[in-house]
Amino acid sequence: MGRVLVTGASGFIGSALVAELRAQRADVFVADLVPFPDRSVPGVVGDLRDPDTLAAALSFSPETIFHLAARTSVLQSVRDPQGVYEVNVDLTQHLLEGARKIDVASFVFASSNAVVGETDGAIIDETTTMRPLTPYGATKAAAEMLCSAYTESYGLTACAVRFTNVYGHGMGRKDTFVVRLMRAAASQQPISIYGDGLQERDYLHVDDAISALLRAASGRLTGPLTVGTGISTSVVEVCRLASKAIGLPITAVHTDAPAGEMRAVRVDISKARALGYAPTVPLREGLVRTWDALQSELDFAEPIPPR
Repeated sequence: MGRVLVTGASGFIGSALVAELRAQRADVFVADLVPFPDRSVPGVVGDLRDPDTLAAALSFSPETIFHLAARTSVLQSVRDPQGVYEVNVDLTQHLLEGARKIDVASFVFASSNAVVGETDGAIIDETTTMRPLTPYGATKAAAEMLCSAYTESYGLTACAVRFTNVYGHGMGRKDTFVVRLMRAAASQQPISIYGDGLQERDYLHVDDAISALLRAASGRLTGPLTVGTGISTSVVEVCRLASKAIGLPITAVHTDAPAGEMRAVRVDISKARALGYAPTVPLREGLVRTWDALQSELDFAEPIPPR
């Protein structure tokens, strides 16, 4: 793949992507607000909206950019919409402009099915109208529009990979349902779930997410790409599967759902499959892998009983 710049490289998906790129012997340069854990990987620490930081990142002359840097908390976006806008939209604009100037071959943006919003259970694909419910979803939609504009106006090969709920190894610092679920199991405390718990999500293992990013780049894809497993599971069922996978009971407490909670996420991944993408990690297996990985992550709840 040649020279590759990964933004948000120290994060959950970013660190997994860097590991896979290095395994494939790509020449990787990283950028993030915090240092990359493996100091042998060259990179820059700082905000890419800062001209000097951006210049340092682009001085690597990347052929491919994977743009994963973002604020990803939906609830945080409701509390601080301006801050989320500045990171998720402004930063993307600065990076796209920099990519245009150095004629980057492929720009892959990590987006989300949150750009679509509520569909009343209808299947989501790349043609579904974007009606985001939260500032987070709106910022991802705005960044997608910028990618589209740079493709149409300047010929930049830019693809927005719309992930469903990504989980897996390396997510111990994230405040997501799967992490909260496993922390609850480890501490034998109840897990709070919204409403009746029958809302459905498509849970995508991080290894499959990385596979999709690499295919989007190697295929020089433009426009949106919906990526998930194509199988949606209720929150209640995820609790049951997790309890069975890790061998510990999980107690649920039902609470009121916040604003912006989608009732069901059901996706059609036909376009991704046509590129050769195929999810390989079933949810139950992925939950086992995640549980095992979280036991070695320092900021995960301890002690964690063995399976």
